[in-house]
Amino acid sequence: MWNLLKRSLKMGRLSEKRLEQGEAHLRSLRQSWHIRHLDCGSCNGCDWEMSALLNPIYDLQRFGLDFVASPRHADILMCTGPMSTHLIQAALATYEGTPNPKRIIAVGDCALDGGMFKEAYAAHDGVGEVLPVDIKIPGCPPSPDELLKVLLQLK
Repeated sequence: MWNLLKRSLKMGRLSEKRLEQGEAHLRSLRQSWHIRHLDCGSCNGCDWEMSALLNPIYDLQRFGLDFVASPRHADILMCTGPMSTHLIQAALATYEGTPNPKRIIAVGDCALDGGMFKEAYAAHDGVGEVLPVDIKIPGCPPSPDELLKVLLQLK
């Protein structure tokens, strides 16, 4: 029994040695980002590409990123669609419900400048007319690779 105790005191905690080896990886996981998807009248093309980030190929969660259901738990709002007029109040309420500091990402051509809905009577020309957009991801729809690349640059 004493020999076992001496040996464990001499070796120290094995997990500490393992943590030192993977310290760079752990440093990247210190802050996790929580994403709230905000649909502003999209055709769902960008939404499908965003949901593909959770499949085993892209596995967004291994990078410390995840989608949440409530804006109160979110750090990032990913907006899709041209910002239809009937969703402005909901978008503003979601924006106000998201704690600071927050980032707003416009996903897809519709969210950037209205896309195929540009100058439509029931839509604005992009999310930027209503919310302060920090990051823009062009494409119709942008691929999951492009979305993941932008999200990893935030970390």
